[in-house]
Amino acid sequence: MYVVAINGSPRKGGNTENLLRTALEPLEKAGWETEFVQLGGKKIRGCMACGKCWEKQDGHCVVDNDAFNDVMDKMVKADAIIIGSPTYFSDVSAETKALLDRSGFVALANGGLFAGKIGAAVVAVRRGGGIHVFDTINHMYQMSRMIVPGSTYWNLGYGLEKGEVQGDAEALANMRNLGETVSWLGKAMAPNMASFPAAP
Repeated sequence: MYVVAINGSPRKGGNTENLLRTALEPLEKAGWETEFVQLGGKKIRGCMACGKCWEKQDGHCVVDNDAFNDVMDKMVKADAIIIGSPTYFSDVSAETKALLDRSGFVALANGGLFAGKIGAAVVAVRRGGGIHVFDTINHMYQMSRMIVPGSTYWNLGYGLEKGEVQGDAEALANMRNLGETVSWLGKAMAPNMASFPAAP
């Protein structure tokens, strides 16, 4: 099974990346193919609402001169998608929002490409606003008929400076539990995916 973790933070090696990589550890140990994608800091524009994805229905966005379509291919391939974002004014980063809008729309336009996949949100936050980030990511998952696993707490880690989240023992334990839950859920779902209800 394959899981992709997408980092919407422009800061490489920062707290969001630390949390995502911690969540991937149990999946790697369980034999999953894992991939970490650094999206933040790359060129990715917002949705233009042009509707071309509904006309073309090729699983891609008509805008092909940025990072989106490569990441979309990985999301379509994945059995599980973990999207992480820092907290910017109580919401996701601009890169994360662009990914959510465009991937969700392209998936819907192509018959529900994310339906039945596992989707988890991971959030780095300094102090407040992280729950809204968590909700923003999960909204796309839920509108896409994805399965959202729980963990021992909200998937939040606290820290400002790079690596500071490593001092948040509860967050790291929660990330490991999240990875374990995703792994268990994926294996439980695998034999039944062929019978997942089709979109109306």
